[in-house]
Amino acid sequence: MQELFKEIIKNEVKPLFARHGYAKKALNFQRVEGGLIYGFNIQKSHGNTANHVRFYINCMIHSKELAELQSTISGGKTMEEQSHFTCRIEEIVPSAPDRYSLTPDTDLVTFSKELLSHLEEAVEYMRNITSPRDIVEYYMKRTALHLSEETFHFLLQNGDTTTAQKYLQLLHAKYGVENRWAIFEKKYATIFATYGL
Repeated sequence: MQELFKEIIKNEVKPLFARHGYAKKALNFQRVEGGLIYGFNIQKSHGNTANHVRFYINCMIHSKELAELQSTISGGKTMEEQSHFTCRIEEIVPSAPDRYSLTPDTDLVTFSKELLSHLEEAVEYMRNITSPRDIVEYYMKRTALHLSEETFHFLLQNGDTTTAQKYLQLLHAKYGVENRWAIFEKKYATIFATYGL
């Protein structure tokens, strides 16, 4: 199954990504466009055997602008390799499984067809993320704590105080009863104070 996995990556996955401008390095595929670096990572499961190979697909986007923001926040420490948008494929392609599985019983034609369809859909989804604003919007829609500090800096730097305040209210409504909220509340207050709010 390990050899079959390698063949699928080489003969089907790699050509699909190449058509979309992605370069391959090991099990990583990357494309640079402007200030964004788009990436896909095929992550093999621990405990794979000769007869059973399982893997995940991670989707990532690095924003140079958000990295510069993080550098400012952290006092100059650069975050060149960090992904700002990060998820597993099933989060952006609902028909995709949380994990792909190859066994001797796998119908390879169906497996390949579904895998390539999921990858095409993921590439298309990520193609529509064209700016740091799109990345912060993705997490704001989910009322996520991930990237929240950078989101507030991004919004307030751009004078969008209304959206920042609305997002703060949403975060408070979702996480305000948790013990850790006091830590986030203090961080957010400091960020707002930085912009005179």
